Amino acid sequence: MGDGQGTAAGQGTAAGQVPAGRGGQDPGRERWQRRYDASRKRNADFTTLSGIEVDPVYGPPPGSVTPGFERIGWPGEYPFTRGLYPGGYRGRTWTIRQFSGFGNAVQTNERYKMLLQAGGGGLSVAFDMPTLMGRDSDDPRSVGEVGHCGVAIDSAADMDTLFDGIPLADITTSMTISGPAVPVFCMYLAAAERQGADISKLNGTLQTDIFKEYIAQKEWLFPPQPHLRLIGDLMEYCARHIPDYKPLSVSGYHIREAGSTAAQELAFTLADGFGYVELGLSRGLDIEAFAPGLSFFFDAHIDFFEEIAKFRAARRIWARWLRDVYGAKTERTQWLRFHTQTAGVSLTAQQPDNNVVRTAIEALAAVLGGTNSLHTNALDEVLALPSEKAAEIALRTQQVIMEETGVVNVADPLGGSWYLEALTDELEAQAEEIFARIRAMSPDQTMTGGILRGIEDGWFMAEIAEASFSYQQKLEKGDKRVVGVNCLTETVEKPIEILRVSHEVELEQARALRQRRQQRDQAAVDAALTGLLDAARSGANMVPPMIAAARAEATLGEICGTLRAEWGSYFEAPAF
Repeated sequence: MGDGQGTAAGQGTAAGQVPAGRGGQDPGRERWQRRYDASRKRNADFTTLSGIEVDPVYGPPPGSVTPGFERIGWPGEYPFTRGLYPGGYRGRTWTIRQFSGFGNAVQTNERYKMLLQAGGGGLSVAFDMPTLMGRDSDDPRSVGEVGHCGVAIDSAADMDTLFDGIPLADITTSMTISGPAVPVFCMYLAAAERQGADISKLNGTLQTDIFKEYIAQKEWLFPPQPHLRLIGDLMEYCARHIPDYKPLSVSGYHIREAGSTAAQELAFTLADGFGYVELGLSRGLDIEAFAPGLSFFFDAHIDFFEEIAKFRAARRIWARWLRDVYGAKTERTQWLRFHTQTAGVSLTAQQPDNNVVRTAIEALAAVLGGTNSLHTNALDEVLALPSEKAAEIALRTQQVIMEETGVVNVADPLGGSWYLEALTDELEAQAEEIFARIRAMSPDQTMTGGILRGIEDGWFMAEIAEASFSYQQKLEKGDKRVVGVNCLTETVEKPIEILRVSHEVELEQARALRQRRQQRDQAAVDAALTGLLDAARSGANMVPPMIAAARAEATLGEICGTLRAEWGSYFEAPAF
């Protein structure tokens, strides 16, 4: 087995060709070796298909002078360009976290159990549009949307059903929701309590990223400041009571899906992250306590090397800013951990089987970029929610990469490529230029102030719209080619069967909700909602009263409606 012993790191030529003892001339290599020796390693065969033993990492020959190598460095050390861990995936592979949710909680629970049985390592919950907008399933504005883009969740009872037979104490769960993220999280806590879980030891991720909603996805409930108040309360609560839970997943995925460039996705996402760091610091939180609870969510698009470079640049930028701008002292606080999803916008309705190839390439880019967890899209998602067969193919795509390709054997195997390193530097430079523009929009030169001003002025929307329009022009001119769309359009492919959510799901969800309201203790609900309103007015942390409301079976619409009445709604300034 290749365990990194004897030959140390790869030598820039074939392993073992450099005489023993030369490593002593390279403090960086020796430092990496000590870290690697002390790190955990999987019991696996680290050889090629032909039996060639491979080293854990490769770099310049010992004793050589490589200009600029400090910007690349060794895996597991600042600036983490090559990854967070000295052995890459030799210690542990990424978490397979398939994003799923449709219909009601019963149907989604069945899909989760199928994914877990097939080898999924974690769950990622997709919610329907009424839930994302903080509306109940029987709200008149929910008609026709219940269960169609994710699972319908109206109260903690739906969370009980969603995770029935899935012990929340033993599995990490990601929830992709931002506007009503805090009340949905409180329902998740209530469900975990009912399972008997120790709440303080829960592990998972909540998206909660409201900046990207104003910038790209447009699913907000209130004006920005009340949303930031809720996020700050959640950060405080998790830091003090659920230290392993990550209350914020800063999302670039939706920014990229809205049409941004890779550099814009990188810069806008990290700028949002810096804004949340400033929010935590403004609350008096210790950066060493709360910053490790921030995670990120990126898009893996089809331009293979650009995406790998983007992920590497993201780690490097985040580490530098956390250390030099915000004063983070420990490496753990400087780490950028991220989840990746392959690009939904790259999928085509024409010749949808081609989407399997696109997804595999995008997933490989995420892995070579060092993602910590990964979702692979299904071939039919451009048409509907994934069928069971398509969901299995998407899952198997990750498993083939993990088990068969050998890319998990070496940390940052493309590191040192002239092309890749030049792209990494270029994306970093472009991102820094965008950071400067954002901060310049703020009177106090803070990232938070610049983001809020950019949202108010429509600057982010205009930048993304311009990038999207430019790409569309290239498609229409044929400068950019998409197989099956503007080239190679002949096909023998037949229409595929897709998953359709029955209207009966909406009717049944509304019936169950009405019955739940009739059976609950209404006085307890009223008292809980009054307590929530008191907290909103007094400035107290709003998570505890929101948990009390979830325990009492207050609905999502009731909780969010109470706060809408107090804080008002937000309307985006029109832009033409």
